[in-house]
Amino acid sequence: MLRDQNKQVMEVLLVQLLRVAWITGTLPIIIASIPTPRLTWFRRTLLGFARRGKIMHSSSQKFTVPQRFFLHFYVVASIWTTFLLVTTWIYAYRMVPLVSEPFSYSTITSYLTGGSSIRTGSAKLRQTYVAWQAVFLLLLVDVQVLRRLYETIYVFNYSSSARMHIFGYLTGLFFYVAAPLSLCGDCALEVFDFLVNLVTEFIVKGKNQMPVTEFTEFELWQVLNPLVKLGWKHWIAAAVFSWGWIHQYRCHMILGSLRDSRQVEEYVIPRGDWFEIVSSPHYLSEFVIYASFVVATGGSNLTIWLLFVFVVANLTFAAVETHGWYRQKFEDYPSKRFAVIPFIL
Repeated sequence: MLRDQNKQVMEVLLVQLLRVAWITGTLPIIIASIPTPRLTWFRRTLLGFARRGKIMHSSSQKFTVPQRFFLHFYVVASIWTTFLLVTTWIYAYRMVPLVSEPFSYSTITSYLTGGSSIRTGSAKLRQTYVAWQAVFLLLLVDVQVLRRLYETIYVFNYSSSARMHIFGYLTGLFFYVAAPLSLCGDCALEVFDFLVNLVTEFIVKGKNQMPVTEFTEFELWQVLNPLVKLGWKHWIAAAVFSWGWIHQYRCHMILGSLRDSRQVEEYVIPRGDWFEIVSSPHYLSEFVIYASFVVATGGSNLTIWLLFVFVVANLTFAAVETHGWYRQKFEDYPSKRFAVIPFIL
């Protein structure tokens, strides 16, 4: 009983720490965005941390690292997210009961509100829902970071002189550790405890004494079926995620093609896809991607809301700076383009 209570306290503490981290990261950006001369120095300081690539060329090179270190973000993100995904999926499959009927919703109400029979009922079924929802969210993030890893290696050709501030570099590393953890924070310690017990059992009993019945009788549908039963809002979230994911990939390919075709210090106006409406469509796509996580949880998870707000605030701040740079750099820059949010900003 005491052990369970301690675990609950730790779970609450983990979630609260993640929320504090996102709030702490968002507030300075909001403050710096207030249009008052008194905060000009603060805004310039924050911009110095956020600048990278072409905007860093004319800036101080102190406390900077090569922009190609972006690769580190996605190596860390891919390894960490895949680890969380695999361990959470194994935990959900082995420790959480499955629902026998594929579409046996317990009530019409639960169906209409985006839930299913996997969500209603006892605390154990609630644990089922949380675990499998975490698997769903981590699966989406893994698809995202693996694609970004591919793009960083094969699509983008970072200039050797392009730099980014060390603070921005460390912030990026933190983000790609904390963001996936935020998506599974409600069951992360349960998964960790399960993993520790599994490793301990393996060490004590040895490989030959470990139970293998579940793995020998393994069928793919048993692992995927609970994801289908989560509810219709997860299907909507998957559609929203795919929409943002596809457009971000297209915009990154456009940027990558510009870097391949130009001279080292030559810059051109990107055109095509969402570049026709905003200056930073890859950031707009990121908004859509993280909005899909809010949709998947039905807007009920405060931690994911705070993560989404941080992403929007951080990228909007950078997009406004990039938009200003484009307009200053090119006299013929399209006047109808917005910075990042169509018809708003």
